Formats: sequence, structure tokens, C-alpha cells
Amino acid sequence: MAQPIRYTEIGLLIYPGCAMASVHGLTDAFEVANQYADQHGGPVRIRTTHWRHGESGLARVFDSQPGDGAPDYVVIPGRLADPLTADDVADFVPWLIAQHAHGTTLASVCGGAFMLGHSGLLDGRRATTHWLYADAFQAMFPDVSVTPSDIVVEDGDIITAGGMLAWTDLGLRLIHRVLGPTVMAEAAKFLLVDPAGREQRHYSTFAPRLTHGDTSVLKVQHWLQAHSGEEINVSALAGRAGLEQRTFLRRFQKATGLKPTEYVQALRIGHAREKLEFSRDSVERIAFNVGYKDPSAFRRVFQKVTGLSASAYRERFSTASA
Repeated sequence: MAQPIRYTEIGLLIYPGCAMASVHGLTDAFEVANQYADQHGGPVRIRTTHWRHGESGLARVFDSQPGDGAPDYVVIPGRLADPLTADDVADFVPWLIAQHAHGTTLASVCGGAFMLGHSGLLDGRRATTHWLYADAFQAMFPDVSVTPSDIVVEDGDIITAGGMLAWTDLGLRLIHRVLGPTVMAEAAKFLLVDPAGREQRHYSTFAPRLTHGDTSVLKVQHWLQAHSGEEINVSALAGRAGLEQRTFLRRFQKATGLKPTEYVQALRIGHAREKLEFSRDSVERIAFNVGYKDPSAFRRVFQKVTGLSASAYRERFSTASA
């Protein structure tokens, strides 16, 4: 018996002046990916929707698979104009914050990162935007760590892509997350987009479960995304969730599939992989920055999780070599 098809919704946000090329390009890319997914017979497809602000607020104006519910992902395109101001995004920010609070992963292309910046959701996180806007972005949002040299920055439930055409890179990453590496590679070949090199971080990024519906656990996940390098105390996490410790442990594992210690370890190793790929910092410094005081312990955990030593991983995947 054929498996029933499940749909993961990727919503594309249309706002005044946004670059419609990325909206239509991503719509086509997801359709191509679905065709390859059909060939492989997997159980998941991408549902593409377009969202626009109207008299009754944000609503779908296009839906490839009409239905209800909240989107699993929302993508904010860039625009061919000056950076978005707080007034420009006033109609959209509350909706984005509400979607994120319920587990939606948010993404931006180029100057669309300014909308995320105005939402406050990037505070304490890394992000990228077009290199031309990087200084203005950093000045406007000093609590965000801006890395304009990166094409895409994946930070769990928030993804930012750099230049105007970086929607192609973002699209491949979303296809990989939803439909897997085989479909992503085949879609990239059809679209004549080379994923080599630019896709390394896809295979090393921890993508946590965020659509489980447990808002208390989700609140802790959002906090951990920006603070995983700090000392983590389960009792304090339970307090942050507003739950008794035993209840928190049970609900956290049910929602995420991991114990809190395992979850934090996955976040830390994901951050370490990124630093090994994209920085020249020593392994010892990386270990300390991601939350390990003992470099030897970090090396053991890293080897266990990745199957490679930290130095071998850097030699194989680093893009920061001279």
C-alpha cells in the first residue's frame, strides 16, 4: 500500500517592493523538487504558499495544496530598494513573531533580514545579509552577529541568505531539510545550480524539531539556540519552561526526541562544525566558545557524533584555508 503524502508548508511572504523573482523562482524550484520526490516515492512533499497583507491581516493568496494550519517555514524575500525600516515592516512583524512562537522556522533573502532584525528574533544570533547592507544592518541591530561573507547562515529555526540570488542557495537548503539530500541534488542539477561546497553546512547543521506544539518546551528551545555555550542547568531550564523538573524532562524528550543534555550537545557540536568550516580559530578556542571547558572532552564528543576528529573534519570541509 502506498504511503499517504504529508505536506510541509513553505510560505513566501509578499510585501510592498519585494523581489518577486525570488518568490516565483522558489515556487518553481519547490515544484521541481516535488516532481523528483514523486519519482522516489517518498511520503513528504512541499506545499508552497504565498502570503500577503490584506484587510483582515496576513492571508494566503496562492496555495499549491489548499488547506488550513500554520506554515512550517516562512521566507522573507529581499527587495530592490533601501533597507526596510520599522514602519515598512509594522504590518508583518507581529505575525512573524507569532508564527515563530508556535514553531515556524523563519528565513530571509538579502535585505529581507532587516524584517527579522526589526522583529527582535535575531538578537543574540548570527545572521547574514547582502554585503552592501552589512554595516547598516550591524549598526541598526547591534545584538546580532552579522557575517556578510556567508552565503547562508542556518541557526536552527532562523535561516538567513545573503545576496539577491541567494534564494537559490536557500531553496536548496529548504529542499534538503524537507525532502532530503537526494532530491536536493537532483533538483539542483535540473536547475543548473551547483550545490558543491556551498552545501557543506547542510550536512552538518542540527535541525531540531520545532512543530511539536508544546509551547513551554519551544520557549526553552528558542532560548537554548542563543545560549547553548553557557552553563546549562536542567533545573533552570525547567524553571524557564514553568514546569516541575520531572514534567519538563518528560515533555522535552517527547517533543524533541532528545534529553536536554543530548539536545544541548547537538547544538554545541553543530556550532563547532560551523566554526571549524568557516573560521581559523584553534580547536581549543572553538571548544571553549561552544561550551566545553575541557578540550579533550570536546574532541571525544565531536569524534563520537561526527565520526571524524575535529582536525580531520576541518581538513575535509574548511572553506577558510589560505
